[in-house]
Amino acid sequence: MKQVNTATHNTARARELLAMMERIRAFEEQAILAAERDKLVLGAIHPSIGQEACAAGVMQALNTDDILLSTHRGHGHTLAKGADALAMMRELLGREGGCCGGKGGSMHIADFGVGMLGANGVVGANITIGAGAAHGIKLMGDNRIVVDVFGDGAINRGPFLEGINWASVFELPVMFVCEDNQYSATTKTKSVTAGQGAAARAKSLGLKATVIDGNNVEAVANAADEIAARLRAGGPPEMLHLITYRRTGHTSFDPATYRPEDESAREEKLNDPIARQRTLLAGMGVSEDALDTIHQTAQTEMIAVLAKAAATPFPDDNTAFLDVQDTGSPAVEAF
Repeated sequence: MKQVNTATHNTARARELLAMMERIRAFEEQAILAAERDKLVLGAIHPSIGQEACAAGVMQALNTDDILLSTHRGHGHTLAKGADALAMMRELLGREGGCCGGKGGSMHIADFGVGMLGANGVVGANITIGAGAAHGIKLMGDNRIVVDVFGDGAINRGPFLEGINWASVFELPVMFVCEDNQYSATTKTKSVTAGQGAAARAKSLGLKATVIDGNNVEAVANAADEIAARLRAGGPPEMLHLITYRRTGHTSFDPATYRPEDESAREEKLNDPIARQRTLLAGMGVSEDALDTIHQTAQTEMIAVLAKAAATPFPDDNTAFLDVQDTGSPAVEAF
């Protein structure tokens, strides 16, 4: 077995990080089955298989009342922030008891109870929302922080400049996290991005930017802990640039024929964050049986979650407009 330096790692935390990554992957595997095999998901879902270390590592640094903003690829972030897996699956299936009453779906999952203000179907739009949330926290003078997650494709959109500039000018308590999975939907990001990318652009706006291996969950967790501590101490906003890889297509239905034929298989074999963490834990003396138990526990949980969600009724028609704000006709109110 490959030798692993375990001197700087805590076994209990390492196991917790593995367990969360296993839960995220098991949830998404079941969600994909629900969408493709059972046709239970009305619309697309965007899996993050291969990126689990980003969510597990960053979210462990947060408190329940800290604020999270996510992307359309936000299942892992939401689950790791503490949201209930059954409520999330019900939301994907449009059922009663979903995080948003079954009305938001995969791209708009939110759970204010754990500080998750929402996923966002508009690429980059959450960056300005995150800056606004952080500004509110600063005005109130409390000790919370904001984590704002976006993909590498978002750095080419206007909200990236607007949100990070605002946060930098007002020294807001926000950790901007770029999950660089190397693809903007179906396009290789570097082919449409000038300059040196996310970290360089953040530095040009005055932010400290840390670039690390986003598939090393221990490194992600350590960096997130350090940044969170600096923010809570009154430090300025920072960026955490995580180099990772999305092993699935853009959506669960995307065959990803735009990628080199062996690219995803090579990443699975050599750079899978769950496999890497299992190797680390084995080097720390954790048995193969114990590691398999962590895996199987996650699988069993999420199989049951899908079954319960699928057996849940759809919301009553009378609830359709309960969450809709009616301010009158724009033609009348605006003029």
